[in-house]
Amino acid sequence: MCRKHHGTFFATFVAAPLGTFHWRAGTEQISTWQSSERGKRSFCALCGSKVPSVDYDAQQVFMPAGALEGELGIRPQMHLFTASRADAYQIHDGLPQHAEFPSEWGARGLETPARPTRPGIVSGSCACGSMRFEIDGQPLRMHHCHCGRCRRARGAAHATNVIYRLETLRYTAGEELLSDFDLPGARYFGTSFCRNCGGAMPRRSASRGVVVVPVSSLDSDPQIHPLAHQFVAAKAPWFDIHDGVPQYPEAAPNPPPISTPAAAPSDSC
Repeated sequence: MCRKHHGTFFATFVAAPLGTFHWRAGTEQISTWQSSERGKRSFCALCGSKVPSVDYDAQQVFMPAGALEGELGIRPQMHLFTASRADAYQIHDGLPQHAEFPSEWGARGLETPARPTRPGIVSGSCACGSMRFEIDGQPLRMHHCHCGRCRRARGAAHATNVIYRLETLRYTAGEELLSDFDLPGARYFGTSFCRNCGGAMPRRSASRGVVVVPVSSLDSDPQIHPLAHQFVAAKAPWFDIHDGVPQYPEAAPNPPPISTPAAAPSDSC
């Protein structure tokens, strides 16, 4: 469910005492989705960025780490729910791994049934399942993006996107729930998300002839692996890269020419 909501291979959270936290602005834009009987997830209704969730019973706040700036005074300590790890993502960092919650926490996760797919068609959906789409075509590339815009929008260490030709995407349910946000001043960057749950959704880029698909919005294996880490000069200081995938301080090199317009060498999220 974290992967679905953030549209990434994994989400990273920082927990802190509620007394140390306060909102500075924008609370009127916060939307909340009841993701389970005991869980809520919060996001900005304007742009879909994931924002802190407050647990008043536990007197704690859970902050998406990708939205935080600078050194945090703490680094990731463990991986949770590795039994649900995406097949395309391998863990290389040596941190402790737990199939669910650590046993000493005395808590259990919730079952998340697999969503239906069709043979030969790549299927996807939002976190709440109200929006569903299919992609009939081959992926052009997949990359991790560490730029500050992607980190803040996804609330994660980085965004991971799969690029397809624009005409391959079609929605099969819930397209009326799609919200699009264009970042003022940006040539290309924007977000698309389900206004009900905040789940990251494919972003159409008509000027480039492509659709940018958050990797964990997919319910099918895209049959491609990440080809690059880009904008690592803006990488979160608490996140280290261990996977051996090529790294580029700014945009990754363009792929071979395709019949649709090629992605710009920068601002290409």
